[in-house]
Amino acid sequence: MAATSTETLEALAAEIGESIYIDIAKWHLYLGVAKLHTPLAESLLPMVTANNISEDGVVKVLQNIPVKLGGGRRTVPLAELLPMQCQVNLVDLLEEFQRNL
Repeated sequence: MAATSTETLEALAAEIGESIYIDIAKWHLYLGVAKLHTPLAESLLPMVTANNISEDGVVKVLQNIPVKLGGGRRTVPLAELLPMQCQVNLVDLLEEFQRNL
């Protein structure tokens, strides 16, 4: 079971890393490149496996993931760095991932 959940986590992290990005001065930094995909997947996986995906729940998770900027001089919630379309895409991605489990 542990191997399956690890594989599921890695698969979810990979999808998030390739599809979702933060927008910095019109630059799209994908979460996989920013190394934020795995912590996000770890926080979202319980919601996916419990079949309890909601936009509000996803936004709460995003609010609780700190992103350090400027070498740690400032910390901003991930939710503030994702364009609205990426938040919508993330919810869609989670719903599709859950259907394929």
